[in-house]
Amino acid sequence: MSMIIVTGGAGFIGSAVIWMLNNKGFDNILVVDQLGESRKWKNLVNRKYRDYIHKSAFLESLEKHQFDGVDTIIHMGACSSTTETDADYLMENNFHYSVTLATHALANNIRFINASSAATYGNGSMGFRDDPATLHSLKPLNMYGYTKHLFDLWAVRSKALKSLASLKFFNVFGPNEYHKGDMSSLVYKGFFQICEKGLLRLFKSTHQEYEDGGQRRDFVYVKDCAAIIGWLFENPSITGLFNVGSGNDRSWNDLAGALFSATEKTPQIEYIDMPEQIRKNYQNFTKADQKKLKDAGCPIQCTRLEDAVSDYVVNYLQKEDPYL
Repeated sequence: MSMIIVTGGAGFIGSAVIWMLNNKGFDNILVVDQLGESRKWKNLVNRKYRDYIHKSAFLESLEKHQFDGVDTIIHMGACSSTTETDADYLMENNFHYSVTLATHALANNIRFINASSAATYGNGSMGFRDDPATLHSLKPLNMYGYTKHLFDLWAVRSKALKSLASLKFFNVFGPNEYHKGDMSSLVYKGFFQICEKGLLRLFKSTHQEYEDGGQRRDFVYVKDCAAIIGWLFENPSITGLFNVGSGNDRSWNDLAGALFSATEKTPQIEYIDMPEQIRKNYQNFTKADQKKLKDAGCPIQCTRLEDAVSDYVVNYLQKEDPYL
């Protein structure tokens, strides 16, 4: 039986990928991650997989061909903190590690699916088209986005993009993000604000083009992300750079409304000043151009924001076991 490797498999999107694979009947899965003292391990409790290996030992073991029959590597592993300041760590962990893994995969005819990020688009002034020809024009606003951008540039320059799929994820939310702390979605953090205080705090706008809470994002449910990865897994001939979003831009106020509806609470929003340290790099608008993915034949229809928030709240956050 062929083996599937999922790096970052105990993480947010990675564990959702394993959930998707389990639902398709696959459990010969090697999980690669760094659990440390975080709560990520809980994301694996409900999942079926063959083994776990620490990320520091994984590359050496792979290059020694200690894993037989690997046909797919789904590389979700990375430091995803947009506020991480150790640039050397991010270069090694997000960029060089990914290049080494992709190079090995392609040299051994292994399907490689990589996690890039919409953070590569910077302030969005160049738009949100997943066109490799425009990559050199993009200017990421944080080091996390830059390291993801560097991988995509490498994939184009080395012509590896013709043999792999790199996915630019937009604002992902959903079950199994509970270990992410400040990097968790507003849906998750807002749920507890509403339950504990009866209100939700949103940032005031710093641009006159947008009302308070009117800044717009492409929010995408993690189950939809997993479904798209599942489609790419089943269609290994599909390669290139692809946006993974809903294709819709919705306001933070829309998200708040969906949360209050799902929790059956009376809407009460408190607008607070945006911290100075994030104003300069704050994205007021994101919207994934999904045409390329659709033209490739992807049949996945992303869940409407209100329905996704309701599913997350009712079937996970309000349950004793909130994990996929």
